[in-house]
Amino acid sequence: MNDLVRQHTALSDSDLEWLHLLVSEWQLLSDLSFADLVLWVPTLDGTRYVSVAQMRPNTGPTSYQDDMVGHLVPRGRRPLLDAALDEGRIVREGDPEWREEVPVRVESIPVRREGRVLGVIARNTNLLTVRTPSRLELTYLQSASDLAQMIAAGTFPFPGEQVDMDSSPRAGDGLVRLDAEGVVQYASPNALSAYHRLGLAADLVGQHLGQITAEFAPSRGPVDEALVKLASGYAPREFEVEGNGGVIQLRAIPLSPKGTRIGSLVLLRDVTELRRRERELITKDATIREIHHRVKNNLQTVAALLRLQARRMDSDQGREALNEAVRRVGSIAIVHETLSQNLDERVEFDEIADRVIAMVAEISPGKVTCRRNGRFGILDAEVATPLSMVLTEILQNALEHAFAQGEQGTVEVTAVRGEPRVDARLLITVQDDGRGLPEGFDPQRAGNLGLQIVRTLVEGELGGTFDMVPGAERGTKVILDIPVLPQK
Repeated sequence: MNDLVRQHTALSDSDLEWLHLLVSEWQLLSDLSFADLVLWVPTLDGTRYVSVAQMRPNTGPTSYQDDMVGHLVPRGRRPLLDAALDEGRIVREGDPEWREEVPVRVESIPVRREGRVLGVIARNTNLLTVRTPSRLELTYLQSASDLAQMIAAGTFPFPGEQVDMDSSPRAGDGLVRLDAEGVVQYASPNALSAYHRLGLAADLVGQHLGQITAEFAPSRGPVDEALVKLASGYAPREFEVEGNGGVIQLRAIPLSPKGTRIGSLVLLRDVTELRRRERELITKDATIREIHHRVKNNLQTVAALLRLQARRMDSDQGREALNEAVRRVGSIAIVHETLSQNLDERVEFDEIADRVIAMVAEISPGKVTCRRNGRFGILDAEVATPLSMVLTEILQNALEHAFAQGEQGTVEVTAVRGEPRVDARLLITVQDDGRGLPEGFDPQRAGNLGLQIVRTLVEGELGGTFDMVPGAERGTKVILDIPVLPQK
């Protein structure tokens, strides 16, 4: 719509925002009218109309098989559009049009904002299935007529009250028509079923909807008074009512077709099961986070026990083996700690990588500098856990074997995330400026436990590749190539 309006018309940005607000609401008008809607706006030179939006009804057959958006028609070809635009009134005159052997009734509704007519809505009703209307259909049509008059007067839609039509109740979910006092004149079967869910045993017709709603809601005092007002349709609001194990979502739409409030529409939907599932998901998320928190605590306890045991070891080799185990357990604990703070099973791995680097760097404090370049990005938990262990082992190996005792040096971890596509990959290099690889060293066959862990995790769990090669000038470069899912 933005492109069409700016390319063909003289409407301002504020006018365009009004049309967006109208289009966000007009599914209701289409459903109540059982009709297709097409929004026509006059072009800059005033000689043509351009169709900028279209809506088909959920409650009846369409009148247009083709998409009308972007079509241009000259003035004079559709007299009803001309009359509605020039005279600023709803135009219903004329015989039905025949489109592919289907009779279609055409009406034109001017779209007014601040006293100016911005465009015209063509309402097209397929008459092929016309029959004697039921009470529900008559209520729908009368409500559609009231809304059309409000659009023509510039009082609908309501500024500042834009709703999400994907989650807001629709006409078919449940509809209640109220008079000016808030008394129910008509309630659709779905609306009645929703109130039965709250505990209402009687019919809604003749009842004051606000008082009935407040009666079945568990609140008391001033909240009751506000609820009575809301459910009586005195203001355009969307709200929920919960009682007796049921939850109803309501949307009130005041009706003032001639400038005076004559009543209101209340659209409602039974969202009991939806809210129950949402609460179950919230409980599940909280449970998962608590599990990660407890796993982290248990791993930290294990690490503390291993550290305590290492202090009691007389063998330097045994003490170092236990310290390596402490770092391995610690890297897993860092991932679980991060997961315990998130709502999903995805983590920002850069923070984890920095903490792993800081933890491993304690092996040679002040002598070897470790730093990170690039970004790992967001990773799933099943990737983050083994990758943290891999990073721990590679850094640990570099600090232990690349530098002599007391020697200074640098270890750089570089991460390059591929383009966000299905086969995106994460390329990780760990480069040190140490003594380099021994002659004849084969990283795929080396028996070192740390390298065995790296090979198993990278190739087995992560589905990637692992290699160690001499650095460009000196030292060693470790290369990891891992497939990852696109970042969200």
